[in-house]
Amino acid sequence: MNKLSEKIMHAVFFVAAIASIIAVLLICIFLFANGIPAIGKIGLFDFLLGTSWKPTDVPPSFGIFPMILGSIYVTAGAIVIGVPIGILTSVFMSHYCPKRIYKVLKPATELLAGIPSVVYGFFGLVVIVPVIRYLFGGTGSSILAASVILGIMILPTIIGVSESAIRSVPQSYYEGSLALGATHERTIFRVCLPAARSGIMAGVVLGIGRAIGETMAVIMIAGNQPRMPAGILKGVRTLTANIVIEMGYAADLHREALIATGVVLFIFILIINISFSVLKRKENKQ
Repeated sequence: MNKLSEKIMHAVFFVAAIASIIAVLLICIFLFANGIPAIGKIGLFDFLLGTSWKPTDVPPSFGIFPMILGSIYVTAGAIVIGVPIGILTSVFMSHYCPKRIYKVLKPATELLAGIPSVVYGFFGLVVIVPVIRYLFGGTGSSILAASVILGIMILPTIIGVSESAIRSVPQSYYEGSLALGATHERTIFRVCLPAARSGIMAGVVLGIGRAIGETMAVIMIAGNQPRMPAGILKGVRTLTANIVIEMGYAADLHREALIATGVVLFIFILIINISFSVLKRKENKQ
């Protein structure tokens, strides 16, 4: 009976793994089969490096370079804001936080992950955008507003993964460093954090993937202007926002160009994950 249940579970796990692989393959086939021909029609350099996105003009222009820069700038801003706060919060929760506060702080950070994107967008629209407008002028819908809201959105991912990585560092590392005369702070930042670097990097990469793939919140507060970024206080349009905004009425080459935009976004995510895998292998070899 035990052997039979074991074989059944093996079959269930195998089917689940195959289903995941098939789902990824189907997505890749759909994206590349519909996107690559559009890039061929438009021209690779005209598509990737073109600075004008005017699908309704005659002839139309499909340059996504402003959206590529917009996605990079917004994601970079989210990293600058979210990564230091997330890592320092995880250090506080794992080594400094009293138990009474931890019981409140841990569920609060987990709750951040469950808040829908549209709620973050509303928060940005009624709080962050007016504050930026008051402090710096302009409309308030800008790269800075999108970076702030995305920095908040990636916090639960970075905090959760980084805290687990820091707690998984053997206690002997901490005790050995203290025994050699290092202070509590020096031990944490010179011994525990480097030992947990791989897990922390995993959290950062997951956060970057969340930031670069976010759509709804960015649409609501980034300004959605398909032009070259002109500063952190100016509006911008990201790759994801471009797809969502125009897919509802797009047709023919316009629709194919939007799918090709999805191909570029998919490649971005792939490059980020491959880079992380390469770094992790180098660390393991060392």
